[in-house]
Amino acid sequence: MFDTLSGKFNDIFTKLRGYGRLTEKNINDGLRDIRMALLEADVSLPVVKTFIEDVRIRSLEKEVLSSLTPGQAITKIVNEELVTLLGKDNEPLKLNTRPPAVIFLAGLQGAGKTTTCAKLGVYLKEKENKNVALVSCDVYRPGAIKQLQVLAKENNLAWLESSELDKPIEIAKNGLSIAKRKHFDILIVDSAGRLHVDDMMMQEIKSLHSILNPIETLFIVDSMMGQDAVNAAAEFNNILPLTGSILTKADGDARGGAALTVKYITGKPIKFIGVGERSEDLSLFNPDRIASQILGMGDVLTLIEDIEKKTDKEKSLKISKKIKKGKGFNLDDFKDQIKQMSSMGGISNIIDKLPGTNKLPRNITSQINDSEFVRLVAIIESMTRKERFNPKIINGSRKKRIAFGSGTKVQDINKLLKQFNHMQKMMKKFSNKGGLSNALKGINGGKPSGFPF
Repeated sequence: MFDTLSGKFNDIFTKLRGYGRLTEKNINDGLRDIRMALLEADVSLPVVKTFIEDVRIRSLEKEVLSSLTPGQAITKIVNEELVTLLGKDNEPLKLNTRPPAVIFLAGLQGAGKTTTCAKLGVYLKEKENKNVALVSCDVYRPGAIKQLQVLAKENNLAWLESSELDKPIEIAKNGLSIAKRKHFDILIVDSAGRLHVDDMMMQEIKSLHSILNPIETLFIVDSMMGQDAVNAAAEFNNILPLTGSILTKADGDARGGAALTVKYITGKPIKFIGVGERSEDLSLFNPDRIASQILGMGDVLTLIEDIEKKTDKEKSLKISKKIKKGKGFNLDDFKDQIKQMSSMGGISNIIDKLPGTNKLPRNITSQINDSEFVRLVAIIESMTRKERFNPKIINGSRKKRIAFGSGTKVQDINKLLKQFNHMQKMMKKFSNKGGLSNALKGINGGKPSGFPF
């Protein structure tokens, strides 16, 4: 997430930290580089100007210039100003109203409104223990209503029926009536988008908003769109009383323009961020954590939460006890760890949250992908139980048989066994530290010792 921008910031701060003492010229040169990095990330020019000026004023203070570590001091200032720009604190949804609490989603076509409907529904059902219903007022995009119906069914959410033959206004009225009658806690309404802002679209959205009287009106913004998304946000903010935004598709190398500008443009908080395609891939937007990721400091706190939430604690405890008793970490355990990583969004998602990974060469990070894990699982499942529990017996002939059974090569078997040996050592360290999440809690600006990335 924000890999390109993060890499540029890393280069800038490495250069600044290289100076023994900073001068006003050094600082201005660094700020000029930061300005260019932000503009290339499609951050709005007024936002860039304000941000740079705020950083400049603080960087030229006597305490920074006379600091023994001025480069680190400026990094701290930039981090704090990024947090301010992003919104300082997470602002939760306001749901304290007479049921049903209506949440209205608006935005351009392709921003991910429909999938966000389902993600938000899952979040509110699982995190807030709410009884949630979904309804689609998008009668224009072919398949939009059907898509929401399928997503609702897949995630055990209530879907209120609508048709492309119906008028959006009638769908909204009917949906609200049913939600009241059936005592749903929350009604999430998906609205139609367009490829661009137009009068017809805005009039319809205003009418829908008036009928629904939502407690939350959220603008859905595609993180990949940059300035275009920001311009749309300004238009929607003029028409609707927005209460916040949701960033989508942030798992790609988003330029950063939308994330760093939408709060400034609308004056409303970013409440959630979507970081994957799965229904559970929606998280509260924490400005301090996002700022840390942009600056290449990782997001260890979120990673810890993911580990504690999504891993099988019982299996992890058994593995830990086995290692402590000297019984060893076997290939079946290795397979379980691989599957647990997949449940956390895959290895790329984990790496994204570790500090310092933006400094790794791209040829290394590009080789780390989740398809490799699928292959590793296939290899392990082609082994006998005896081989999985005692890999040392896997000789040349056994490797050929395993490779044939898994559709791989002998070289792949050798690579797996090497990775397994590395993982064995790492799990030993984590076991001594009380588990992976406890080991990560001990990180102070660097990666945990022995982590294989």
